[in-house]
Amino acid sequence: PLRASSPDIHPNAKWSQNGITVAGGNGYGCEIDQLHDPCGLYVNDDQTIYVADSGNHRIVEWKSGATNGKVVAGENGHGNEAH
Repeated sequence: PLRASSPDIHPNAKWSQNGITVAGGNGYGCEIDQLHDPCGLYVNDDQTIYVADSGNHRIVEWKSGATNGKVVAGENGHGNEAH
């Protein structure tokens, strides 16, 4: 099951300047190695990353060390937008 968390980030937080891209990183688009307006993410205990890719109406799963993601929900258009 997915769990949500919202960590508090101090306003004066400093970030490492030697980060790596772990999901997406190939520009804006709809291919499996691209994202379109990502709006949230979740990392589980085995370091799998789930990205809410709102522009593509999908949830993409990125396993630790993977070179491509896998669509695990959505990618079928807007649906009936009953929310």
